Amino acid sequence: MVDARYFGDGLTYLNPSDLKGKLIAIEGTDGVGRSTHIELLQEWLEVQGYGVVTTGWTRSNLMSKTIEVAKAGNILDRWSLSLLYATDFADRLEHQIIPALRSGFIVLADRYIYTAFARDFVRSGDRQWIRDVFGFALVPDLVCYLRIDVDTLTLRVIETAGMNYWESGMDLRLGADLYDSFKKYQSLLIKEFDQMAEEFHFEVIDARKPPEEIQEELRARIHPLLKNHRLAPAHVSGRPAPAP
Repeated sequence: MVDARYFGDGLTYLNPSDLKGKLIAIEGTDGVGRSTHIELLQEWLEVQGYGVVTTGWTRSNLMSKTIEVAKAGNILDRWSLSLLYATDFADRLEHQIIPALRSGFIVLADRYIYTAFARDFVRSGDRQWIRDVFGFALVPDLVCYLRIDVDTLTLRVIETAGMNYWESGMDLRLGADLYDSFKKYQSLLIKEFDQMAEEFHFEVIDARKPPEEIQEELRARIHPLLKNHRLAPAHVSGRPAPAP
């Protein structure tokens, strides 16, 4: 990671200058196929000899169960929801992401801070508050945004996992049922992701394409980051050494 920097004020007790790895974020709305492509990218990179660590929303040992329980009641307000996810991210950043980057691993993030930005903005109309909250985050080396239109997304979600309360934005009272609310909520998220794609220079990939074509495009975007830069070998355990 060349010239690693924080999104805002950062963590004053952690210097990012010694981070040798690469941080790659795969962003996009619910049900767009991020997790599948993360798995394929991990296999591809490890075959080439790179050590890879994956991370994602609500995978913090500290917060994952707490968030699951809190969301089950469907009563969280916007601030509580955002701060729970920020705490989850902070724990993963300090104990997973930064140690992995320091050890030279490639870190593949299934969602990153931009998901939090989009969700909070849709709920509040205020971009600055949530961006200040996540000022401790590292700026990724690459953000790939899997973009999809809401009609294709809706059909895909219905055919797979189905819709739930939070992915449909039911707390915003956008529609009378899950289906109507899902389409309106996800449309708002897509609009905000599109805005951020320009602002933060995401690599935009059409998620309506066949999976193999999407994977090829992802690899083409990632490949330049790996040129002449050997990272931690894949035979090393997927868990990086703990931070000193």
